[in-house]
Amino acid sequence: MVSHANQSKFLSILFPIFLLSFEMLYAQEGSTKEDWQELFNGKDINDWIAKIHHHEAGENFGQTFRVEDEMIKVRYDEYGKEFEDQFGHLYYKQPFSYYRFQVEYRFVGELYPGAPGYTIMNSGIMFHSQDPYTMPKEQNWPISVEMQFLGSLGDGKPRPTGNMCSPGTEVVYDGKIYPHHCINSISETYDKNVWVKAELIVFGDSLIMHIINGDTVLQYSQPQVGGGVVERYDPVFKPDGKLLTEGFLALQSEGQPIDFRNIRLLNLEGCMDPNALNYKKYYIKSKPLDCQYPDRHE
Repeated sequence: MVSHANQSKFLSILFPIFLLSFEMLYAQEGSTKEDWQELFNGKDINDWIAKIHHHEAGENFGQTFRVEDEMIKVRYDEYGKEFEDQFGHLYYKQPFSYYRFQVEYRFVGELYPGAPGYTIMNSGIMFHSQDPYTMPKEQNWPISVEMQFLGSLGDGKPRPTGNMCSPGTEVVYDGKIYPHHCINSISETYDKNVWVKAELIVFGDSLIMHIINGDTVLQYSQPQVGGGVVERYDPVFKPDGKLLTEGFLALQSEGQPIDFRNIRLLNLEGCMDPNALNYKKYYIKSKPLDCQYPDRHE
């Protein structure tokens, strides 16, 4: 017969081993679960920073970006008579490097009077962007790469969405630096008031993919600082030729009302050690310092 004291000693040894095995099993089973981060809570934009041309970072002029009906709405009804090139961007509070980003958008309403003609049914998502607080008040566009959204003009002509534009940047397309500002995707054309699901896949300074309603419509690589379009920037933040490994994400306002919803991100950078509790099979960029290991109860 095993004494009570020996039983207690045996259990004191067995329990940590059992706990360790359970933790490892749980970690392995959870390694395929995708931990999507909701960037917009449907209630406010406290985690976001507005930067609008002619205004300082942090000033949401005219309530351009507002939350209604669990959406971020871009509106211009408080702008007065003229648009005055008050192009705006709403930045999430932190930068990212390797990730999948998803958002749903729809164009609504009419182009605001005085906004440039090219901005009709035009908006987008800026990524690998400079910090909004590094932009002077009179800088017109952020140094960034854009996943451009376009909508139908109602004339029966194709107008793809999910394109690439490059304010203050350049990309490699078909093996060489692309010489123009934008690259058209191969997407279908979508009308006003229709929700479109866009996904952006970013692998640091290597591969970039644009996905519209589940279809890959464009891919390119090596985003880097360079090119034109951006004006009145601080030269310190435009070292031409520097590869862009990370940056901020921003929703765009150009004069066309638009709605955004279901804004979320899956980080692809993290612990890649299968022995760690927070290992994920879908990570593609290792971040060893993030690894968390079970207490082995020595």
